Amino acid sequence: MKPNFSLRLRVFNLNCWDIPYLSKHRADRMERLGDFLNLESFDLALLEEVWSEQDFQYLRQKLSLTYPDAHYFRSGIIGSGLCVFSKHPIQEIMQHVYTLNGYPYMVCHGDWFCGKAVGLLVLHLSGLVLNAYVTHLHAEYSRQKDIYLAHRVAQAWELAQFIHHTSKNADVVLLCGDLNMHPKDLGCCLLKEWTGLRDAYIETQDFKGSEDGCTMVPKNCYVSQQDLGPFPFGIRIDYVLYKVGFLPPAYLHPLSSSVTSLC
Repeated sequence: MKPNFSLRLRVFNLNCWDIPYLSKHRADRMERLGDFLNLESFDLALLEEVWSEQDFQYLRQKLSLTYPDAHYFRSGIIGSGLCVFSKHPIQEIMQHVYTLNGYPYMVCHGDWFCGKAVGLLVLHLSGLVLNAYVTHLHAEYSRQKDIYLAHRVAQAWELAQFIHHTSKNADVVLLCGDLNMHPKDLGCCLLKEWTGLRDAYIETQDFKGSEDGCTMVPKNCYVSQQDLGPFPFGIRIDYVLYKVGFLPPAYLHPLSSSVTSLC
C-alpha cells in the first residue's frame, strides 16, 4: 500500500568562517546570512564555524519569526562552532564530542580547542521521525603531508557509529556538515558505506552551483588559491547526505539542498 503523504525538505548548510578577530567582514556577512535565511525560509539551516556565541544570538533574534527553534552546541574551549535553526519544533537534542581531535600544542591550527563534535536534533514531520545531524571534522592543512588523516578517518568512523546507534527509530536521516574530505577519500567512503547515507548532490536532478558540486571554489574571495593546490576548479568538502528508512525514495520529493563553504 502506498503511503498517503510525501515529505519535502529544504535544507541549508554553510561553513560560515565566523572566527572572532580573524574572519574578515564578520558582521556584514552575518547580517547578509540572516537576510538570506529569512528570505528563503528553509526547513532547516545547519551552520558550522559559528565560533562566536554572540553572533549566534544575533542570528537567533533575527531569525526568530522564520525559525522559531534554534540551538547552539557548546564544546571544547572555544566551542564546536555548530548551530541549527529550525522552522519546526525540535523534539530532542544530543551532542557527541569526538575522541580523537588534533593536538593541543598545534595552537595555530586550533581544532583541538574547538572540541569538534556532531550535534543531533530530532524532529517530527508529517508523521515521520527525522534525525538531523550537523558536524565539522578536523581540517586538512596539507593534502601532501596530512598529519591529521588518522584523526579525520577516526572521526568519520565515530560519526558513522553515532548515526548508526541513534537513528534506529528514525524514518529519515539527514547529515549536513563540513567533512573536510573529498568524495572519494577513505573516511567519506567509510561513512557512507556503513550508514547507507546517500549524497544529495549526486541524487538531485536540478543542481545549480559550482562545477562538480565544489564548495571551496576559486571565485570565493575568502579562499586562498594556495589552499586549492592541484584543484584549480575547487574542492567539494561540504555535504548534505540522507537516507530514508521504511519508505521507498519514490514516495518522497527530491531533497532540496544548498551547500556552501567559505573555508
